[in-house]
Amino acid sequence: MNLIEQSEDFVSNLLKDKLSNLYSYHNFNHTLTVVNAVKELCKKEDVKGDDKEVLLVAAWFHDTGYIVGYENHEAESVKIATTFLKEKEQTDEFISVVSSLIMATVKEYIPKTHLEKIIKDADFAHLVGTEYETTCELLRIELKNTWNLDFSNTEWAKENLNFLMNKHRFYTDHALKKWQPLKEKNLLMVQKKIEKQKKKEADKLEDDIKKKEKIEKPDRGVDTLFRVTLGNHTRLSGIADSKANILLSVNAIIISIALSSIIPKLDSPKNAHLVIPTFIMLISSVITIIFAILSTRPKVTTGVFTREDIENKKINLLFFGNFYKMPLEEYDWAMNEMMKDRDYLYSTMIKDLYYLGLVLQRKYNLLRIAYNFFMIGIIITVIAFVIAFKSI
Repeated sequence: MNLIEQSEDFVSNLLKDKLSNLYSYHNFNHTLTVVNAVKELCKKEDVKGDDKEVLLVAAWFHDTGYIVGYENHEAESVKIATTFLKEKEQTDEFISVVSSLIMATVKEYIPKTHLEKIIKDADFAHLVGTEYETTCELLRIELKNTWNLDFSNTEWAKENLNFLMNKHRFYTDHALKKWQPLKEKNLLMVQKKIEKQKKKEADKLEDDIKKKEKIEKPDRGVDTLFRVTLGNHTRLSGIADSKANILLSVNAIIISIALSSIIPKLDSPKNAHLVIPTFIMLISSVITIIFAILSTRPKVTTGVFTREDIENKKINLLFFGNFYKMPLEEYDWAMNEMMKDRDYLYSTMIKDLYYLGLVLQRKYNLLRIAYNFFMIGIIITVIAFVIAFKSI
């Protein structure tokens, strides 16, 4: 078994036994990818013999330091490789070259020799693979598990794009010629992914805004509540006015008949017994008419408001009596201010219903009194006429 095979066997067992499962990217699969990339570059860059051997050994050991941890893993890899190579009785010069190649994989290091350029390019061979997206996702999981770095989809895509465009470059001729176009293809894929995510986020933001607007708008149930209640109030007000109109009409007829037919006959002494019943009838009709008129009599309001009233949310702009004397421009401004403020709008609608209710309560109370007077007056009048006729 030659040195390269011994290195492979040692590293595979080492990573299998001692590498944490948290390293989903920097594991044996990554090491194997780098080794295969070194083989390809050695073939294309015409590197053979001892140079190829030292490159492959360095490739096998370059990430073994992860068994200790991420920090200074390259230096730890050098220690592990040095111990192994000394056991295999390799020369100090060979060990030194392997060590320098391992240290050339430090992320910020700029390679100087041809061999350093080969291992540097091989360490980033995943950038040109067809499984680039999957590989990046494994690195993302590793960073979350080991460093607690949690990237959103957009943040991670931007990180990858920044690395591909600004922080990475190939050095060997073969990589520049053959791998660079593949890298650019993956770069384009990342750009498209970012654009897609931006569109998705914009659509989500638009949906959120629409949902928010929908929530802020009156619900259909609230609309129905106000519409039905206002309709009921309006109908009840109409019924009250109709009832008052009936009382006015009936009692006006009674008074008209009394004035034209009964009162002229009271001058005669023989009709003296009809004075009291007639007086009772007229009084009850007059009182009924008074209360019926009071129930339908409108309340006079000022019809003006100030901007301070609107700012303090004191005015009910849904009632004409509060604005009929105001200029159109002021009323238009006030209505727009109210519609911008959801609380003010709802509060105004509630006040409108409340005060309509108070008006209805007053109407029906006065109507009740009017009907009671009318009913009692009719009863007393009939009784009075009966007593009057019996006393003749």
